[in-house]
Amino acid sequence: MREASTIRNVAIISHVDHGKTTLVDGLLKQSGTFRDNQLEMSQTTILDSGDLERERGITISAKTIAIEHDGIKINIIDTPGHADFSGEVERTLGMADGVLLIVDAQEGPMPQTKFVLSRALTLGLKPIVIINKIDKRDARVKEVEKEIEHLFLDLATHQNQLDFPVYYAISRTGKAFTKMPSHPNTAKGDLTPIFDAIIKYIPAPTTTATGAFQMLVSALDWDSYQGKYAIGRIQRGQIAVGKSVALIGTDGKVTPAKVERLFVSHGLEKLEVADAAAGEIVRITGIPKARIGETITSSEQPEALPAMHIEAPTLQITIGPNTSPFAGKEGKFTNSRQISDRLQKELETNVSLRVAIENTTFKVSGRGELHLSILIETLRREGFELEVGKPTVVTQEENGVTMEPIEELIIEIPEEFTGAVSSELGPRRATLKELVATTKGVTRMVYELPTRALLGLRNILLTQTKGTAVMNSLLTGYAPMGPAIKQLRNGVLISDKTGTAVTYGLKVVEDRGIAFIGPGTKVYEGMIIGLNRRSSDMEINACKEKQLTNVRSSSSDISYRLVPFVQLSLEEALDFIESDELLEVTPLSLRMRKCYLTALERKRHK
Repeated sequence: MREASTIRNVAIISHVDHGKTTLVDGLLKQSGTFRDNQLEMSQTTILDSGDLERERGITISAKTIAIEHDGIKINIIDTPGHADFSGEVERTLGMADGVLLIVDAQEGPMPQTKFVLSRALTLGLKPIVIINKIDKRDARVKEVEKEIEHLFLDLATHQNQLDFPVYYAISRTGKAFTKMPSHPNTAKGDLTPIFDAIIKYIPAPTTTATGAFQMLVSALDWDSYQGKYAIGRIQRGQIAVGKSVALIGTDGKVTPAKVERLFVSHGLEKLEVADAAAGEIVRITGIPKARIGETITSSEQPEALPAMHIEAPTLQITIGPNTSPFAGKEGKFTNSRQISDRLQKELETNVSLRVAIENTTFKVSGRGELHLSILIETLRREGFELEVGKPTVVTQEENGVTMEPIEELIIEIPEEFTGAVSSELGPRRATLKELVATTKGVTRMVYELPTRALLGLRNILLTQTKGTAVMNSLLTGYAPMGPAIKQLRNGVLISDKTGTAVTYGLKVVEDRGIAFIGPGTKVYEGMIIGLNRRSSDMEINACKEKQLTNVRSSSSDISYRLVPFVQLSLEEALDFIESDELLEVTPLSLRMRKCYLTALERKRHK
């Protein structure tokens, strides 16, 4: 049983893509966790093990690992950097006693930096600041240091939080320094300064090994051998295999249980132990009803710990079983009951998610478009067929007034695109708060706008700025609901027949606008097949073939050549659809459609 004085629990927090997971890679490799010939020594983003995490290059779920340095066990919690997964950050910070705050040497503090640091300081966690990527050509270390100081001045809850150590790192090459080197690219070093800083500045767990056992469930895991794992830090007392415990639900209900097996982290692996004491992060099996936010405690003296606070969702979508003419042809799980069971299972681990049942459909609320699209993509890959409605904001009622979420939006673009960005954000009722030139030729624009005005904005700005726009947003509060924002998208081209699209029919689609499908695509009446050049919707027969005649011409019968069609991603399709449209999601296809498939039905429901 390890004493609390030989343990350090530290979370790594930052804005997205500032180098958290890469730094963890370096710490793992330099701690001697792996043999020199192990596969992990040649891998990057080792902790981003999920398919979606590797494909998108982002951390989606928080993970805990453990390394040893100078006889001290360091439990490291790698947290997501994207604001849509901040629920993961909120639920796992309670297991830490300090944080490594990673800040990009060029970008400086960003919206998520502000959010995660405020959460850490509110919990009283000791921060260590690491200015990362100091080898960047446009690194501005001195300015970033000043920006970090101002951020701490704004967010600190106690005077002693203004005294924090600063280190400098190149996590990509596994180097860190106590002072800024004059030539970062050629300076020699390793991550020893970070190891030493954790031991020196992060306090040992402030828990007591005496008294009745208490642990707040901060995460859940599952495998087919052991079943459900309840994960958390022991706040008080000790726990041993075979011990009887009580599970106290958020509603106060007490359920008896028994510890079957007990694990602690060792590198990336789970190490089975017989007992553990206060301060250690453990995994407990044998409590299948455990949920995040509940307390596992002594059965003789059951006392609940304070429940964790999770920010309310800001965006919602409607999910239901697929009702299109092609329903049931591509997926394994197609009915409402199967979708309901899967969503209930998701609620156990996805603490930022909310689900409300509405007849055979489900209103699913989350923290943003990415949060919800990751859920839909996960269901899709598991074999579900769904139809999804247009994302809408989650409002609140205060003294009879409807309040909507407001966000701070930071856009970094080349200077020549500032006019295009301003023109796009004007109709969305965005207020420009700040406009500054950060590095050579790059302008940072800070806006305040309603969350609903952000829907569809990212893809439009990427198009208008030739893919150079960098956007980040953070919820800042709520304000009275403003006027409706008019539809900013043109009308759509709708198939008026069911069949297979052909080149001749698609030539008409191309003449009217932008095609979303190619020849050979199966379509049905009411399916959206393109974007109109006009503001109104238009029905088109994409299955129409050219009439055969005996007349031949030297040019008229040459094969048509179509412009390559636009294939929308899941996020782009969610952004695209309007309130009278749905997105059909299957394991093989994404199809946009009208809620009412026939022209007659659409006229009746106008």
